Amino acid sequence: MSPLNRLHSPHSTLGGRRRRHRAPLPAFPRITSSNPRERSAWTAQGLCNTGEMTIKRLDHVSVVVDDLAAAIAFFTALGMTLEGEMPVEGPWVDRVNGLESVQVDIVMMRTPDGHGRLELTKFRNPKPVEIAPAIAPPNALGLRSVMFTVESVDDTVARLRANGAELVGEVAQYEDRYRLCYMRGPAGIIVALAEELF
Repeated sequence: MSPLNRLHSPHSTLGGRRRRHRAPLPAFPRITSSNPRERSAWTAQGLCNTGEMTIKRLDHVSVVVDDLAAAIAFFTALGMTLEGEMPVEGPWVDRVNGLESVQVDIVMMRTPDGHGRLELTKFRNPKPVEIAPAIAPPNALGLRSVMFTVESVDDTVARLRANGAELVGEVAQYEDRYRLCYMRGPAGIIVALAEELF
């Protein structure tokens, strides 16, 4: 867990407002437990916890970047707010990372609803490691994308393009529910955008 956690309160509420039901985004298939064979397979592999809860929440997603200022500008244009920033180093950081003499600068960005957070990390030491290809295609193994629900895909694409981002493909519509697109964000990650039409 990031030391920036002390900069925010995890107990923010929506003032008791009742949330309206939202249809699931179509980007990725979901594993369900309605199929007995599927459910037993997941349980047998230890992938499905049927006892006590093992996690409280998804705290944040971290992205290692080379240009911290440009990354802050990108996610600010997206609509996120800078929650805090600080340098981090010390023996505990070395142990967590499995590296020696780690020195990093971290910035925490927060979504407008207060529930989604993205950590931007710049390594001062050791230097970042380049991966190949640097701009991985959408079917590359590993973390695929970070998706944000936005008010307007067109407006958001225009703002992000002004910060150097480009579409991976094109804006597409899923039935009468969503307009979707992928944009290439800092450090080559894919930032997915979804506009609700219902």
